[in-house]
Amino acid sequence: MRRRLVIVFVSAVALLAGCGTGEPASTPSAEKSLILATTTSTQDSGLLDELLPVFTRDSGWQVKTVAVGSGQAIEMGRRGEADALLVHSPAAEEKFVAEGGAGSRRLVMHNDFVLLGPKADPAEIRGTTSAEAMKKIAAAEAVFVSRGDESGTHAKEQGLWSTAGVTPGGSWYQSTGQGMGATLRVASEKAAYTLSDRATYLTQRGTLALEVLSEGDAGLLNVYHVIEITKKAGDRVRPDGAKAFADWIVAPPAQRLIGEFGKAKFGRPLFTPDAGADEAQLGQ
Repeated sequence: MRRRLVIVFVSAVALLAGCGTGEPASTPSAEKSLILATTTSTQDSGLLDELLPVFTRDSGWQVKTVAVGSGQAIEMGRRGEADALLVHSPAAEEKFVAEGGAGSRRLVMHNDFVLLGPKADPAEIRGTTSAEAMKKIAAAEAVFVSRGDESGTHAKEQGLWSTAGVTPGGSWYQSTGQGMGATLRVASEKAAYTLSDRATYLTQRGTLALEVLSEGDAGLLNVYHVIEITKKAGDRVRPDGAKAFADWIVAPPAQRLIGEFGKAKFGRPLFTPDAGADEAQLGQ
């Protein structure tokens, strides 16, 4: 009997210690964990490495990132397998939000896409508009390497072909089914053309035999949004974590970090912060 009383007393002391100023067995930081499904461009560019440690420091939330194409990230949100999305496929995003499983969708930042190719430029697209470039690549049947992964970049590429009135196909049109970094390496090895977000290209430019050949027109704008996922998508979703991340990334301190990212290394920011801006005015 005495031994049982001792055990109960020790257990009670341990419980009280956990409720006091000592570190509890299950700390808040261990419980505050969210899943961010995002594009490969935010990871390959190094932007997440800059932002997420600061977010964790500021909020106490730990972040597990899953870097995939925007289409795959949206599917994760649809299935309730992610708490927040950071993506760049506006038409797919709007369709997803309209389905009702997501909460707010907010503008975060933009950069642009660029058409890349070998210095020799066999299709002679240098300095042309994106639509003219796509027509010339198809007419020359010059090798074009597509991500082919339902990503935001892939969706943009498909839109460019459509605007150019071209249905790509045949041996000259090749898909990797991989992320931006891997697709750039394949295009470089094949001396092929491809479409990339500018940030990923700049961070990998030193290892690639590819140059920017077509850039700057309105059709190449690349806009990113943050989307919060709700419990309607699944019981595992952490809407509190989603809101914490979304609120943080559109707030002035994070927007300043985004605006500074890349300046020291490349002499220019890799992304332009846009929280609160009129999306219709971007790129003008």
